[in-house]
Formats: sequence, C-alpha cells, structure tokens
Amino acid sequence: MIGSYVAVGDSFTEGVGDPGPDGAFVGWADRFAVLLADRRPEGDFRYSNLAVRGKLLDQIVEDQLPQAVELAPDLVSFCAGGNDIIRPGTDPDEVAERFERAIARLTQACGTVMVTTGFDTRGVPVLKHLRGKIATYNGHVRAVADRYGCPVLDLWSLKTIQDRRAWDNDRLHLSPEGHTRVALRAGQVLGLEVPADPDQPWPPLPPRGPLDVRRDDVHWAREFLVPWIGRRLRGESSGDHVTAKGVLSPDDIKTRIAKVA
Repeated sequence: MIGSYVAVGDSFTEGVGDPGPDGAFVGWADRFAVLLADRRPEGDFRYSNLAVRGKLLDQIVEDQLPQAVELAPDLVSFCAGGNDIIRPGTDPDEVAERFERAIARLTQACGTVMVTTGFDTRGVPVLKHLRGKIATYNGHVRAVADRYGCPVLDLWSLKTIQDRRAWDNDRLHLSPEGHTRVALRAGQVLGLEVPADPDQPWPPLPPRGPLDVRRDDVHWAREFLVPWIGRRLRGESSGDHVTAKGVLSPDDIKTRIAKVA
C-alpha cells in the first residue's frame, strides 16, 4: 500500500496539455495519484508534483531530486532526459549515464522508483527523425531499471497514445485523454486494478482529405512550431518563471477533473 508519492520530471509529468478548470494543468501523474489515494484511508496519502515544463535532466537533478530525497516517499516517478535527447548533438549514451546516477541516488532514499521511457515519435512531424535516438535512450532506461529494480512505465509500447486524439493541438504534449491512458497504464505497472483499459481502441474517425490535413498542418506550424523554434533560438524555456505545483490534495484533483469532464 503506497502512502506517499512524489512526481519528478518535465512538462509530461507537470501535465501540459491537460488543463483544469482554472487553466492550471492536471496530467497523468495527478490522475495516477488519485488512483493511489483511493486505495488508502481518507486523508492517509501524501502527494507532491515537483515537475516543471522544459527542464533538462541536470536541472531536474539539481532542483527536484533533493526535494524528493528529503520527502523519502514510498513511490517516486522519474521522467527526465527527453528534453536533452531532442536537442541537436546530444549523445543518448552520455545522457543515460547521468540518468543512472540520478536513479542510484533516488533508490537509496525512496521506496519504489518508477521510470518512464520516451514515446514512439514516428507520427510527430518535428520529432520523427529522432526516433532512433529516442529508442537508444529507451534501451538505456530499461537497462538501468533492471539494475536498480525499478518498474518501467513503457510509453513506447502504449500503442493507443499514437492516435492523434491522444495529443494536444501542439502535437508535443498529451491531451486529457492521453494523460488519462498513461495514468491507467501506470496503475497497471504497479499491479493495481484500474477502472478502465488504457489499451481500449478509439472509436473510428471520419476520413480526412488531403486538404484537411494540409490546413491542420499549416495551422499547427503557425501556432506552435514557429513559437517553439523561436524560443529555442532565443535560449528560452517554456519553464522559465514556472513554479512546480508542489503538495496537492487528491480530493482537490478529483474535483478539478470532474469540473472539466
């Protein structure tokens, strides 16, 4: 029985793409925390989400790991390195070495450390050319998990999130339904009974013609791709001036989810 959980990571774990009624993000980790809390007596569960969008592995290690170690929870989810991997010139082998040092530190202080792989990016226009690099990093993550006895939340194998409805309009972050399916898979990884099947097929979509696809691509490039490239050129991060959510009440998370359901 997990009585405390700390989520460590970047935009994926912060929940970008899954806005609550107040505009602040919910995300898979918050949804997963609710699944865990429902298995405890009322008020007997502690949860903190330390993730901040745009953060690189070393920034996560410097800013979030000390807090996670100090809290010493029963469970930590650690998702880091993805923003490093998509940067030109980075070496997935070297990033994995730094990833392993972080896992060694966490496993000494915390109960269970759950790690995550990267997504299969074959359907993501900006990132599909990095598919091999991401797969290499994923192999390292799984090997590290084997060495330290960590459960693996394998996003590459979750085929249902390759549907475009699992993604936000920016095509870089999950939609609310995508985050929900990841939360359910996280529960399965830990052997929990979950209320729905994350592998459940999506309903059929009406066919789209080439003109519709082209119009969507142009809109996406103007609204999301150009600003993303601009931030990269200016050396800015989407996480600049963003504060982690910190301690959250599962009851409050449930209320926020219900208001947008």
